[in-house]
Amino acid sequence: MGRMTSSSTRSPAASSGSSSAARPHIVIIGCGFGGLEATRALHRAEVDITVIDKTNHHLFQPLLYQVATAGLAAPSIAAPVRVLFRRYPNVTTLLGEVSSVDPAARKVQLKDGMQIGYDHLIVAAGATHSYFGRDDWAENAPGLKTLADAFDIRRRMLMSFEAAERETDPLRRRALLTFAVIGAGPTGVEMAGTMAEIAQHTLSGEFRRIDPGSAEVLLIEGGARVLQAMPEVLSQKALVQLQKLGVQVRLDSRVTGIDGTGLSIQVADGSSQRIDSHCIVWAAGVAASPLGRLLGEATGAAVDRAGRIKVEPDLSLAGHPEISVVGDLAAAMSHVPGKDPTPVPGVSPGAKQMGRTAAANILARLAGRATQPFRYRDYGNLATIGRNSAVVDLATPFGPLRMSGRIAWQFWLFAHVYFLIGFRNRLVVLMDWASAYWSFQRYARVVPNLKEPPRPQ
Repeated sequence: MGRMTSSSTRSPAASSGSSSAARPHIVIIGCGFGGLEATRALHRAEVDITVIDKTNHHLFQPLLYQVATAGLAAPSIAAPVRVLFRRYPNVTTLLGEVSSVDPAARKVQLKDGMQIGYDHLIVAAGATHSYFGRDDWAENAPGLKTLADAFDIRRRMLMSFEAAERETDPLRRRALLTFAVIGAGPTGVEMAGTMAEIAQHTLSGEFRRIDPGSAEVLLIEGGARVLQAMPEVLSQKALVQLQKLGVQVRLDSRVTGIDGTGLSIQVADGSSQRIDSHCIVWAAGVAASPLGRLLGEATGAAVDRAGRIKVEPDLSLAGHPEISVVGDLAAAMSHVPGKDPTPVPGVSPGAKQMGRTAAANILARLAGRATQPFRYRDYGNLATIGRNSAVVDLATPFGPLRMSGRIAWQFWLFAHVYFLIGFRNRLVVLMDWASAYWSFQRYARVVPNLKEPPRPQ
């Protein structure tokens, strides 16, 4: 990337804030889908690139729930960032967390004090959990965004069964065998369906004092249906498939409290109910990275309620064309000629497309050409529910193509294997899924050693 001192790292171009003396220096914050695609789109250009991420790996988040439910090992859905960019000589990777951006000086600062200059900046810092103002719930209801989250949920789930095996009180045992997933979007539906399969099939015959198949899996949704982004007909089919798996779906149920022994919900008639549970998963809300608000304050850009930055049609910031924001951090609109702008959904295809568009617009600026507005191409939505169960809503030139059941599940498998990073990951995932399909087993059920056996809370 250039010269390094004890407190700062910058390219020769970045040291003056101009690209006249050397190749332009582009800093990319975040190596999720948006950051990865932007880097790939720029690596052949006559530019220097620095990618900054607070983890050392790119994560294929659509399959993260499989790690949380012991279906896949972490390396199957993650790839070291340095491996991804090892053949890109103009790309430097730094492990660190950005704490602030100085648009006037064109510098970003890391938490350890290092400063990095840039000519162009792409911010793809992603999203985190939103508890709608109740961050105290996070301790007892973890969300699922990182590998650390997946390991935590896996531990809580498996240790609940272990603790139930030791428990003699029927009420406490029932609480240990009650699993609650809050939020019926794709992540919540996938988590609940897989938990039910684990209880009914994977753990069958492995315990002597409890029947894992008697476990209750609850899917709690504040709205009127599951998978609300899907067409209503597919939403209803998903509900039926969940119920066939044994998942108890509670619609129109708003969570009002979460603690170490369970949760409280308010149902449609206004009454309250208490659910005793020792394993609760939060899949109900998403908020942009805190970096969004910091960047908004530094640049004067508007920030919406979810912490996303409102961007120009070409994904840059008003008054700061050298800064682009992509992915979950951007409150972006899709601009199709002849139609009104429409919001871009917070899904991986949107992040990938924004990353490529931001890169193309930077190259256009460097070449003195006009930038292009972002246009989102919607390929549809899909969600798996369980074994041989899924729903798919595809956008085709001939109209929507909707599937459910086994054929949708097979399509879901193919799509996710196809988009995985690296041949090895594709092969390993295929082998693990084939083994799990025929044996009902999940072999990634390893948790760290405990100093003492699990105890009921």
